[in-house]
Amino acid sequence: MQTMAQMAIYLIKTLGSLYLMVVLLRFLLQLSRADFYNPISQGISKATNPLLLPLRRVIPGLFGIDLACLVLALIVQWVLLQVILMIAGYGFFNPLMLLAWSVVGLLAMLSSIYFWGMIIYIIASWVAPFSHNPALALLRQLIEPVMAPFRKIIPPLGPIDISPIFLMLALNLINQFVIPAIAQFMGAPRGLMIGF
Repeated sequence: MQTMAQMAIYLIKTLGSLYLMVVLLRFLLQLSRADFYNPISQGISKATNPLLLPLRRVIPGLFGIDLACLVLALIVQWVLLQVILMIAGYGFFNPLMLLAWSVVGLLAMLSSIYFWGMIIYIIASWVAPFSHNPALALLRQLIEPVMAPFRKIIPPLGPIDISPIFLMLALNLINQFVIPAIAQFMGAPRGLMIGF
């Protein structure tokens, strides 16, 4: 592959993954019922509204799940994958195959969002446990619903809560073994996928 093509793929992957992360964060924040009036939530809403609002007219929500946001994430992932594969010289791919690869890429990105969110959450709990920073407040609202099942199984050991360790272990297993196995089964190109 030529240098210009590699540079174009790098830029598309970087900028595309940033936008895709914002779309997925909007979905996760709505799913966890995070504070909509948080300045970061407002920024995420403004960044995703131009593409999301037209989709909402066509795709309604279901049981409190914003399906339009998920469809937007799939569309963005699908388009980015197709563009990257065309630049890499693979040509136009089967749309259904790209859709399956897009789902795998979104699962990988969701897992990565929670993994890095947990790292920030753990460090912030040591450094600034009572901080009222809007980013940390939003992160707590995002992470706590995922931590709740682990806290039910593993109670705190006095002042020490070891449930984040088990959540990190589960996320790492998903990132390192489950998602790569699914991607390999589907024949997804590892170096060209967004979020994976």
